[in-house]
Amino acid sequence: MANERDDDEAKFLRTFATFIERVVREHEQNADTGEPSVQDHLTAYFGADVTRLSVVTEAIAPHRLADADIALAELAGGVGPDSVIGVGGGQQRHHSDLQEILSNAYGRFTVGPVDFAERATGPASTRQVVAFGIWKLRVDGKPVAVLQRDAAPQFGRSTVSLELIALDAETSKRALELLRGLMIERSVLRGQVLSFESTEYGMEAGATFVARPVVQADEIVLAPGVIDQVRQHVIGIGRHRDALLAAGQHLKRGVLLYGPPGTGKTMTVRHLISATEGTTAILLTGSSIGYITMAAEVARTFQPAIVVLEDIDLVASDRDFSAGPQPLLFQVLDALDGLAGDADVTFLMTTNRVEMLESALSERPGRVDLAVEIPLPDLAARTQLFRRYAGALPFSDEAIASAAKRADGTTGSFAKELMRRAVLSAAVAGEPVADTHLMAAVDALLSDREALTRSLLGGGGSDDDADAEGGFDVVMTKSQFEGFAH
Repeated sequence: MANERDDDEAKFLRTFATFIERVVREHEQNADTGEPSVQDHLTAYFGADVTRLSVVTEAIAPHRLADADIALAELAGGVGPDSVIGVGGGQQRHHSDLQEILSNAYGRFTVGPVDFAERATGPASTRQVVAFGIWKLRVDGKPVAVLQRDAAPQFGRSTVSLELIALDAETSKRALELLRGLMIERSVLRGQVLSFESTEYGMEAGATFVARPVVQADEIVLAPGVIDQVRQHVIGIGRHRDALLAAGQHLKRGVLLYGPPGTGKTMTVRHLISATEGTTAILLTGSSIGYITMAAEVARTFQPAIVVLEDIDLVASDRDFSAGPQPLLFQVLDALDGLAGDADVTFLMTTNRVEMLESALSERPGRVDLAVEIPLPDLAARTQLFRRYAGALPFSDEAIASAAKRADGTTGSFAKELMRRAVLSAAVAGEPVADTHLMAAVDALLSDREALTRSLLGGGGSDDDADAEGGFDVVMTKSQFEGFAH
C-alpha cells in the first residue's frame, strides 16, 4: 500500500515539474520575440511602477459585456492601438489575474494582439467587443488601465471581469462610477425584448434578443372592454406616472391573465409588448422562469419595463401538492416584492389554472393588483374568429355562422385548423373550396374520433366545462377572490 502511495506522489511531482517547465519555456519564448512586456508598457504609460498599484475587480453578467465594451471605448476615445492592447502568453494568461500578468515570477507577459468576440446588440445587430485586452484611458487627466475579459466557463470563469488599476484609490472609484453610469446610459438592453436561456455550460443565463411583435388591438378577439381594461393598467399607468407619483401612488403593478388554453392570453401579451415601443420587456416561460431574479434586476435597471411570466402556475401552484419547498416560487415572490413602489415595472403573468395558484401569490396586494379572465369565446366572438381565419376564402356568412354555432366551447386554434382542413379537403377532391368543404371539416373535427384533437386545440370540452355562450367556470376559493379584488 505504501509503495502505491509513493508511486502516486512520484507521478504527481513529475507532472507538476513538467507543467512548471512548460510555463517557463512559454514565457521565455515570449521574451525572445522582442515584444515589450505588459508591465513595461503600462509602467511607461503610468510613469510609475504598476506592480505596486492596487487592482480593483468588477464582475458583471455575460449579457452586459457589450455594455462594458461600449462604455470603455467611449472613455478611451475609441478602439485602436493607442487605446487598447492585447496580452501574449498563450493559455496561461487565462489563469492569471491582472496583478499576476504585471508581475509574474516565472517570466513576462508580452504585449500581443487584442482578442475580440462578436456579441449581439439587438435582434439583427452585433458588435465586435474586446474579449481579452487592456484599455488605456484617462479620468480627470489621470491614467487608468482596465483589463476586460469575457466569461470563459471552460476555464471556470462564469462572469465577465473588469480589472482596474489607477494611481490612487480616488481615481479608481471615479473611474468605476463613470463606467457603471455609461453602461446603463448606453446599454444595448434598454428598450429591447429579451429572453433568458441557459448557456452551454449551464452556469449563467444568456440574454437573447427577440424581435418585438407587431399585434394590433383589433387583431385580438376578446369580450368587449377586456383589452381596454388591460391596456389601461399596463400602459396607462406608465403614461401618467408623473401624476401618480405626485399623488403618492405606486407604479409597480402585477397583472394576471387567466383562462383556458388558447383563449388569447399570449396574444394579449404580444399586443402589450407591441404597443409599448421603447419599453424593456423580458419574456420568461418554462424553465427560464428560474432566471426571475436576473430578469427583475434588468427590469429595475432599464425601466420602464415589463416582465412576462407565462404559465406561472408551473412554479406557483399550491405547496400542499409538493413534498418539499419550492425555491423557485420563493424567487418569484421575492421579485414581486423586491421592487420599490416608484419602479415603472409591470409583472405580467398568465395561467391556465388559476385555481392552482397559491394564496401567497393571489392574496397579497401589490403582487397581483389586476386579475382578468380571458374566457372561451362566446358565439359572437367565435363567429368573428371564424371569419378572420377564413380570410379571402369564399365561405358564405350563413356557413360561417352555422360552423361557429356548432363549435361551441372551442378557441381560435380550432378555427384556424378548421379552415386549413376545409382547404385541404377541397384540394384532395380537386374542387374549388366551398361551403360544403367547410361543413365537412366541422363534422370531422367535432366527431368522437377527433376528441383528443379538439382538446389539443383548446376546446371541445364537456358541457360541464362550457356554458351556452362558450364561457368557462373557474373554481376560486373565497380568499383567492378577495385577494384578486384588491
